[in-house]
Amino acid sequence: MQDLLREYVPIVIFLAIAIGMACAMLIASYIIARQKPDSEKLSAYECGFEAFDDARSQFDVRFYLVAILFIIFDLEVAFLFPWAVALGDIGLFGFWSMFVFLVILTIGFVYEWRKGALEWE
Repeated sequence: MQDLLREYVPIVIFLAIAIGMACAMLIASYIIARQKPDSEKLSAYECGFEAFDDARSQFDVRFYLVAILFIIFDLEVAFLFPWAVALGDIGLFGFWSMFVFLVILTIGFVYEWRKGALEWE
């Protein structure tokens, strides 16, 4: 049991160093950096919303649709890489399983496209 636990010592040391460095950088930036934001820093950036506004304000549901579509196709790519690497080992069953997965995603994409979810007005 002792030998098994000794194998985890490098991981614990790595985590301790990483957490220590992250805390040191946060504390150093708080001490060294100037903490006086001006009006330009507090202005709306990229998303178009005010930086310090009511969290319950309503905004367009299309932001959610774009985010969901991004996650779906991001996961598709995340599944395709290991599948492509292991394709020689998994054989025809793995090939057809991925084919069915891609067909289902394509049907969902065509449905979204026809419903107009991808058009930004």
